[in-house]
Amino acid sequence: QAQVMESGGGSVQAGGSLRLSCAASGNTYSRNCVGWFRQTPGKEREAVARIYRDTGSTTYADSVKGRFTISQDNAKNTVFLQLNSLKPDDTAMYVCAASPKQACVARGMVPRAYNYWGQGTQVSVSS
Repeated sequence: QAQVMESGGGSVQAGGSLRLSCAASGNTYSRNCVGWFRQTPGKEREAVARIYRDTGSTTYADSVKGRFTISQDNAKNTVFLQLNSLKPDDTAMYVCAASPKQACVARGMVPRAYNYWGQGTQVSVSS
């Protein structure tokens, strides 16, 4: 079992930055793969970034490469998502998810790879 909780969303102008946090707790094995997704009404949940907690290996969606950075603070059991050069199209509910690494390796960066989900934090970018 694992629990995740996001924080750090807000409203910014285009070109601005935000840092999202995902606090993970519970069984370490159950949360050694952490991913960020985003969702807007009427659209499918979109993968943004993923990190393997044991190796620090990261993966990004093409739409955010070079602008977003996923990182971790193991001492605080927290995964961060730094959002830079934000665009209005980045407006969404950002949701953190955790899973055993083997599920992420087997299924890829898709929602069904993840067992544990947070409630999400809203990011709004104005032009």
